[in-house]
Amino acid sequence: MDTELKCNRLTCRKPLTDKAVVVRLFFDCANELFNAARLCPACESSLSEPYVCSLHPSNDYKTSVLSGLTPSIILEICSRSIAFWQYQIHQENSFQQAVLRNLNDKNSQLQKQLDNVVREANGEIALLNNKATDLERDLEVERRKVRDLQEATREREKEYQKLKVQRFWWLM
Repeated sequence: MDTELKCNRLTCRKPLTDKAVVVRLFFDCANELFNAARLCPACESSLSEPYVCSLHPSNDYKTSVLSGLTPSIILEICSRSIAFWQYQIHQENSFQQAVLRNLNDKNSQLQKQLDNVVREANGEIALLNNKATDLERDLEVERRKVRDLQEATREREKEYQKLKVQRFWWLM
């Protein structure tokens, strides 16, 4: 399984495409960092001159580099190359785990904030529901009072009409 190597500089993280410095940096990032200091950004060891390698060497280059070397030297080169690759994959895995932990922490914080907001909102909803229930009860009491007053007014109107009729008969 081929895994795409990315720049080790945390502010960059671009995939390596054409050239890289052996500490696995995007070429432009390496130039910027090495112009400031001759330190490896991964391990901070002193570097006399960064080694720039092509990520897509030609077949002629591959043949010329390994030609004439003994199998044990070629195996040692392969072993170092594989060890470097494993280290870089381990670094990428560690970086991704750190990103995941950071995201999980942020998610937990946001979840707590959300839970607090929901709890507060539910509390406010309960208060408003209680107020609405109280207001509905008060409204019903007021409606009963209005009905009672209307009924009393009708009764008084009847009495008034009776008195009016009686007065009419008295005057006649």
